[in-house]
Amino acid sequence: MKKFFIAGLVFLLLSGCALFEEDHQMNKNAQQLAAEGAASFMNEDYRDAIKAYTDLKDWYPFSKYAILAELKIADAHFHLEQYPEAIAAYENFEKMHPKNEAVPYIINQIAMCWFNQIDTIDRDATPAKNAMAAFKRLIRVFPDSEYSQEALVHIDACIDNIAGHELYVANFYNKTKKYEAALKRYQYIVENYAGTDQSQIALEKIPKVSGHIKAVESDNEEK
Repeated sequence: MKKFFIAGLVFLLLSGCALFEEDHQMNKNAQQLAAEGAASFMNEDYRDAIKAYTDLKDWYPFSKYAILAELKIADAHFHLEQYPEAIAAYENFEKMHPKNEAVPYIINQIAMCWFNQIDTIDRDATPAKNAMAAFKRLIRVFPDSEYSQEALVHIDACIDNIAGHELYVANFYNKTKKYEAALKRYQYIVENYAGTDQSQIALEKIPKVSGHIKAVESDNEEK
């Protein structure tokens, strides 16, 4: 019986400490949490920044610092290279504050989240495609934004990656003698990525692949 009493007492003490700690944290006002978040962010303690800004956003949703907290949470995820979380936070910010002056920055950051996930040409080109779409939206909606000029350079890099991936797949089909599939890929590159190095390579490949297709057809007819 004594053991149960001691165990219960320990539980109550621990619970009391937890409640005291939570109450102590709750006593922080919005300005204090904003200062904590800013200090952590400046020191590159991004996880602590997320904690402080999240507490600020949750406890004081109508504070003048709440919108800043939403933005800095997204930025902290970005710096931690937690790109899916950053994209979700940026997209939610734009959805909740579509007229905010930070929206051009938000769109650029979404694009950069995808851009930073671009891999080698033998990998999925989805990040490059999504990055390019976001950069193009930025230029279309905010052509005079300070971010739009740099977006053009990033778009060129996206195109290079996407065209490179298409060429990689086309070459794979060619090497494995899937000539019709290869021809379609080469033609697609020429039609959609004119002016690129990949387009020139594809253009040179088309006659050779077409010749292979005719040879195969001729062999089939003789059989």
